Amino acid sequence: MFADEGLGVHLCKLLEKNYIFSHEKDSISFVDGGTLALQLSYIIAEYDEMVVIDCIAADDAKIGDIFFFPYEAMPKKVNWSGSAHEVEMLQTLQYMELMGDLPKTQILACVPKRIEPLSFKISDEVLKSLEKMEKILLDFLEKKGFVYEKIANYNIQELALSSYKS
Repeated sequence: MFADEGLGVHLCKLLEKNYIFSHEKDSISFVDGGTLALQLSYIIAEYDEMVVIDCIAADDAKIGDIFFFPYEAMPKKVNWSGSAHEVEMLQTLQYMELMGDLPKTQILACVPKRIEPLSFKISDEVLKSLEKMEKILLDFLEKKGFVYEKIANYNIQELALSSYKS
């Protein structure tokens, strides 16, 4: 939840609070996995498809660079090293794959700016990227047949600053 490290949690909350999603046969859930990684395995196994929103590191990438790719086509330059997870999300996905319980998975990720611990302020670079990530995810869900309606206009930085209170 610290600063840019919480971008996945904050974007998840923003989508959940700002939109209503519908589909003629499928449903959508927003799961705040925080730093749980491996502890999410029983939840992950329940789904047919999922999108993981997280921080990543990547060779030659700049702060705010966005990546969106299927898990099975992960670029070799991408990794999850240095995040707040004790067990990295990548290791959790690999574990789920090994167990035969990995749903079809897309990764939506951004390269964070490392900020002092105990701050909930998202960097300007990542704030700009989060707007693009929201659009990428909404477009992806629309292609999957979901219809959405914007019902609120929460600001992601405001959500991040109050996230520790809920």
